[in-house]
Amino acid sequence: MGSFIELQAADGHKLAAYRCEPAGKPRGGLVVVQEIFGVNSHIRAVADGYAADGYLVIAPAIFDRAQRNYETGYTQPEIEAGVAVMQGLKWDNTLADIAAAVEGAKTAGRVGIVGYCFGGAVAWMAASKLPGLACAIPYYGGAIPNLIGEQPKCPVMFQWGETDHSIPLVAAQKVSAAHPQAVAHYYKAGHGFNCDQRASFHAESAKLARERSIEFLRKHLG
Repeated sequence: MGSFIELQAADGHKLAAYRCEPAGKPRGGLVVVQEIFGVNSHIRAVADGYAADGYLVIAPAIFDRAQRNYETGYTQPEIEAGVAVMQGLKWDNTLADIAAAVEGAKTAGRVGIVGYCFGGAVAWMAASKLPGLACAIPYYGGAIPNLIGEQPKCPVMFQWGETDHSIPLVAAQKVSAAHPQAVAHYYKAGHGFNCDQRASFHAESAKLARERSIEFLRKHLG
């Protein structure tokens, strides 16, 4: 179990972040980026899981720019509210918040980033725009096909759902084709397949994707 800390971005903005430590010496640092539902119980559980695997994990509350302590579930009204908050954010601010989290994780060594849904797109942008990242793992980042021209500065592993209603398979494949140096995995699952609190959860795909994520982190972080 972790606890909330405060980070400060380069522009002076202060934001909350969920931080959890491994039992022993960290293998490296990992930034976990939320979906549009805030740093909720699922994201905290994801962070705890990566800490159990040996990483110092920081999950920044990037919605703090718009609304402090944002945390919701997965009903349609909550989805719509989360989308509205997301659309009000600016990339420069979000990346500044991620940079603060990366800086905080550096005490553990090399730093990677993994993000889900909106966080997947954030992980992709961070890999392309921020220094100091050793690897990035975007899970079904809906905006990534519109950001296909970005050029990552670190190794990337994409996790896509073949039946994702918000990211057509052909769009995901175009991203992979445009970035052949990146690893791309496709699962017989839909959007949000990693989240065990959503109806779209697909246990087999989530398990395999996590195993591959850990293998990727072991390779690039330790």
